[in-house]
Amino acid sequence: MKNEQKLKNKIENKKAIISVIGLGYVGLPLALSFCENNFTCLGIDIDPARIKQLKKGISPLPEISPKQILAQIKQSRLLLFSSYEPIKKADAIIICVPTPLSKSKDPDFSFVLNATEEVGKRLKRAQIVVIESTVYPGMTLEVIAPRLQELSGLTPGRDFYLAMSPERIDPGNKKYGLKNTPRVVGGITPKSTRLAKFLYQQIIDRVIPVSSPTVAEMTKLLENTFRAINIGLVNEIAMICDRLGVDVWEVIESASTKPFGFMTFYPGPGIGGHCIPVDPIYLSWKMRSINYRARFIELASEINSQMPEFWVEKIEQALNQKKKPLKGAKILVLGITYKKDIPDLRESPALEIIQLLIKRGAKLNYSDPFFPEIDLLGKKLKSKKITQKLLEKMDCIFLATDHSAFDYQLIKSSPALKIDTRGVLRRLK
Repeated sequence: MKNEQKLKNKIENKKAIISVIGLGYVGLPLALSFCENNFTCLGIDIDPARIKQLKKGISPLPEISPKQILAQIKQSRLLLFSSYEPIKKADAIIICVPTPLSKSKDPDFSFVLNATEEVGKRLKRAQIVVIESTVYPGMTLEVIAPRLQELSGLTPGRDFYLAMSPERIDPGNKKYGLKNTPRVVGGITPKSTRLAKFLYQQIIDRVIPVSSPTVAEMTKLLENTFRAINIGLVNEIAMICDRLGVDVWEVIESASTKPFGFMTFYPGPGIGGHCIPVDPIYLSWKMRSINYRARFIELASEINSQMPEFWVEKIEQALNQKKKPLKGAKILVLGITYKKDIPDLRESPALEIIQLLIKRGAKLNYSDPFFPEIDLLGKKLKSKKITQKLLEKMDCIFLATDHSAFDYQLIKSSPALKIDTRGVLRRLK
């Protein structure tokens, strides 16, 4: 009780030193939030180039300005390192490293396991350790806690406090950010939960304690599996409407007028990003290890992964009706990021569509304000500025991601064939 109260006092008096490991889309906003609430934060990232850029105020995220970063560096609240050594001085260590999929579409835990190793070698008594990285249900208890104990010789829950609190970042969301998005926290002991909850209450409006790290892990996976399954459903509805000759957007708009029992989701070119395509696979992967097949989840993943092929076939069919073969056709893809107004290509279905079109012989062009050039299939492609002259040269304009920067009136006026996966052009007057 003595250590718990001492640590709680340090947090309450803003004397606690917070270390955030991984300064990407999750870790950097978190670190800055602690700094802006008068905590000293040790920002750790093993990429020296990322640290060098941050020290110059160069932000990897559009929602964070150079001014925000430099202000905290100038006040010596944000201290940046590419080494793990400084975490010895921390009172709380928060792990925010990525957990992507491997090339074989299996979970890649290497980043979080490496971070666990480095923390375990330097762990000391009365530190709080929180896992924010997405992991499978049970990983904190089954893998991370035993490894930290083995490396440090300290007992989790007694000598140090371990908890799981999955990130809930929604890039580009102007309504909900870090502060006003409720946070779930599950510690391996009630004491660990209390301390982790109190830590996050310094920067987040509402913190919800749960009974274990496994509940917290499962909460994150349920949230994104729910979205993946519903997107899979509406993508299948889009394919059904296509076969029936019905406008799927009109069907969705009509259904969304019901004030209960319906939640609106929209079809698209597929799913992308850091969570929705990945998290359900973590859950189904875990279930296979205990001899259970998550059929619903796997079916939704299968449908969503088919969408790029579906849209390429739509392009080919539409061109055929114009007596134009796909091979040699001039196609302009609008938007290559996975989400509107977000500079992120992770798991973007637009990239898969572009590759399929190139393989089928199309003359491919793209336009995206966030990526002036990309390398695909050994070819370097450069983003084109949308002009009337460019649009007149195209046989097909394919809207993959509906960035705000695009001039949709100009695009709609083009004589080229237009295929819109986002339903934007039909809404124009």
